Amino acid sequence: MRVFLGCDHAGFELKEHLVAWLSANGHEPVDCGAFVYDALDDYPPFVLRAAERTAAEPGTLGIVIGGSGNGEAMAANKVKGVRAALVWNDDTARLAREHNDANVISIGARQHDLDTATRFVRLFLETPYSQEERHTRRIRMLGDYEQTGELPPLPEKD
Repeated sequence: MRVFLGCDHAGFELKEHLVAWLSANGHEPVDCGAFVYDALDDYPPFVLRAAERTAAEPGTLGIVIGGSGNGEAMAANKVKGVRAALVWNDDTARLAREHNDANVISIGARQHDLDTATRFVRLFLETPYSQEERHTRRIRMLGDYEQTGELPPLPEKD
Protein backbone atom coordinates (compact mmCIF):
# COMPACT_ATOMS: atom_id res chain seq x y z
CA MET A 1 0.00 0.00 0.00
CA ARG A 2 1.18 3.52 -0.78
CA VAL A 3 1.32 5.66 2.37
CA PHE A 4 1.93 9.42 2.31
CA LEU A 5 3.69 10.92 5.32
CA GLY A 6 4.01 14.53 6.47
CA CYS A 7 5.41 15.99 9.67
CA ASP A 8 7.02 18.97 11.33
CA HIS A 9 10.16 19.01 13.48
CA ALA A 10 8.36 17.40 16.43
CA GLY A 11 7.39 14.41 14.30
CA PHE A 12 10.61 14.17 12.28
CA GLU A 13 12.23 11.29 14.18
CA LEU A 14 9.02 9.23 14.18
CA LYS A 15 8.42 9.93 10.48
CA GLU A 16 11.94 8.76 9.60
CA HIS A 17 11.38 5.60 11.65
CA LEU A 18 8.00 4.95 9.99
CA VAL A 19 9.37 5.41 6.46
CA ALA A 20 11.87 2.61 7.16
CA TRP A 21 9.28 0.46 8.96
CA LEU A 22 6.75 0.82 6.15
CA SER A 23 9.34 -0.17 3.54
CA ALA A 24 10.43 -3.17 5.59
CA ASN A 25 6.80 -4.28 5.89
CA GLY A 26 5.93 -4.23 2.20
CA HIS A 27 4.41 -0.75 1.95
CA GLU A 28 5.41 2.12 -0.32
CA PRO A 29 6.08 5.19 1.83
CA VAL A 30 6.00 8.58 0.11
CA ASP A 31 7.78 11.21 2.20
CA CYS A 32 6.14 14.64 1.86
CA GLY A 33 8.51 16.21 4.41
CA ALA A 34 9.89 17.59 6.55
CA PHE A 35 13.06 16.45 4.85
CA VAL A 36 15.50 17.81 7.43
CA TYR A 37 15.15 18.56 11.12
CA ASP A 38 14.39 22.27 11.55
CA ALA A 39 13.19 23.24 15.03
CA LEU A 40 11.42 26.28 13.58
CA ASP A 41 9.51 24.68 10.72
CA ASP A 42 5.71 24.69 10.46
CA TYR A 43 3.53 21.63 9.91
CA PRO A 44 0.97 22.91 7.35
CA PRO A 45 3.19 22.76 4.22
CA PHE A 46 4.11 19.13 4.86
CA VAL A 47 0.82 17.88 6.29
CA LEU A 48 -1.34 19.48 3.61
CA ARG A 49 0.79 17.89 0.88
CA ALA A 50 0.49 14.44 2.46
CA ALA A 51 -3.28 14.91 2.89
CA GLU A 52 -3.81 16.20 -0.67
CA ARG A 53 -1.90 13.30 -2.15
CA THR A 54 -3.86 10.80 -0.04
CA ALA A 55 -7.18 12.31 -1.12
CA ALA A 56 -6.11 12.38 -4.77
CA GLU A 57 -5.19 8.71 -4.87
CA PRO A 58 -7.98 6.38 -3.71
CA GLY A 59 -6.77 3.27 -1.95
CA THR A 60 -3.86 5.03 -0.28
CA LEU A 61 -3.51 6.12 3.32
CA GLY A 62 -1.73 8.98 5.04
CA ILE A 63 0.18 9.54 8.26
CA VAL A 64 0.67 13.02 9.69
CA ILE A 65 2.82 13.61 12.75
CA GLY A 66 3.52 16.48 15.11
CA GLY A 67 4.07 17.04 18.81
CA SER A 68 0.48 16.40 19.87
CA GLY A 69 -1.03 15.48 16.50
CA ASN A 70 -3.87 17.96 17.05
CA GLY A 71 -2.81 20.65 14.58
CA GLU A 72 -1.83 18.04 12.03
CA ALA A 73 -5.28 16.40 12.21
CA MET A 74 -6.95 19.80 11.87
CA ALA A 75 -4.81 20.70 8.87
CA ALA A 76 -5.35 17.35 7.14
CA ASN A 77 -9.11 17.62 7.65
CA LYS A 78 -9.15 20.91 5.70
CA VAL A 79 -8.44 18.87 2.54
CA LYS A 80 -11.57 17.70 0.72
CA GLY A 81 -11.87 13.95 0.82
CA VAL A 82 -9.71 13.49 3.91
CA ARG A 83 -11.00 11.93 7.08
CA ALA A 84 -8.08 12.31 9.51
CA ALA A 85 -8.29 10.78 12.97
CA LEU A 86 -6.13 11.73 15.93
CA VAL A 87 -5.02 8.42 17.39
CA TRP A 88 -3.82 7.98 20.96
CA ASN A 89 -4.40 4.29 21.75
CA ASP A 90 -5.01 0.94 20.06
CA ASP A 91 -8.79 1.33 20.05
CA THR A 92 -8.75 4.75 18.38
CA ALA A 93 -6.33 3.44 15.74
CA ARG A 94 -8.58 0.48 14.97
CA LEU A 95 -11.90 2.36 15.17
CA ALA A 96 -10.64 5.17 12.93
CA ARG A 97 -10.62 2.66 10.09
CA GLU A 98 -13.36 0.24 11.18
CA HIS A 99 -16.07 2.82 11.94
CA ASN A 100 -14.91 6.04 10.24
CA ASP A 101 -13.06 4.74 7.18
CA ALA A 102 -10.37 7.30 8.04
CA ASN A 103 -7.75 7.65 5.32
CA VAL A 104 -5.27 9.64 7.41
CA ILE A 105 -3.93 8.93 10.88
CA SER A 106 -2.54 11.74 13.04
CA ILE A 107 -0.07 10.90 15.80
CA GLY A 108 1.50 13.02 18.52
CA ALA A 109 5.15 12.00 18.50
CA ARG A 110 5.76 13.63 21.89
CA GLN A 111 2.96 11.57 23.39
CA HIS A 112 4.16 8.05 22.51
CA ASP A 113 7.37 6.09 22.18
CA LEU A 114 8.40 4.72 18.76
CA ASP A 115 7.11 1.20 19.42
CA THR A 116 3.68 2.40 20.57
CA ALA A 117 3.27 4.83 17.66
CA THR A 118 4.36 2.12 15.23
CA ARG A 119 1.75 -0.24 16.70
CA PHE A 120 -0.93 2.43 16.10
CA VAL A 121 0.17 2.66 12.46
CA ARG A 122 0.16 -1.12 12.06
CA LEU A 123 -3.36 -1.37 13.50
CA PHE A 124 -4.55 1.49 11.30
CA LEU A 125 -3.12 -0.10 8.15
CA GLU A 126 -4.36 -3.61 8.95
CA THR A 127 -7.92 -2.73 9.97
CA PRO A 128 -10.50 -2.73 7.19
CA TYR A 129 -13.56 -0.50 7.09
CA SER A 130 -16.55 -2.44 8.47
CA GLN A 131 -18.95 -1.44 5.65
CA GLU A 132 -21.75 -1.28 8.24
CA GLU A 133 -24.70 0.75 6.98
CA ARG A 134 -24.82 3.05 10.02
CA HIS A 135 -21.17 4.01 9.56
CA THR A 136 -21.56 4.43 5.82
CA ARG A 137 -24.59 6.67 6.39
CA ARG A 138 -22.62 8.91 8.79
CA ILE A 139 -19.62 9.14 6.47
CA ARG A 140 -21.95 10.01 3.59
CA MET A 141 -23.50 12.81 5.69
CA LEU A 142 -20.06 14.29 6.28
CA GLY A 143 -19.10 13.98 2.63
CA ASP A 144 -22.34 15.60 1.52
CA TYR A 145 -21.77 18.49 3.92
CA GLU A 146 -18.20 18.86 2.69
CA GLN A 147 -19.46 19.15 -0.90
CA THR A 148 -22.58 21.28 -0.42
CA GLY A 149 -22.25 23.05 2.93
CA GLU A 150 -25.82 21.97 3.71
CA LEU A 151 -26.48 20.56 7.17
CA PRO A 152 -28.00 17.10 7.36
CA PRO A 153 -31.62 17.07 8.54
CA LEU A 154 -32.28 16.61 12.24
CA PRO A 155 -34.08 13.43 13.26
CA GLU A 156 -37.83 13.66 13.76
CA LYS A 157 -38.98 14.28 17.36
CA ASP A 158 -41.49 11.84 18.81
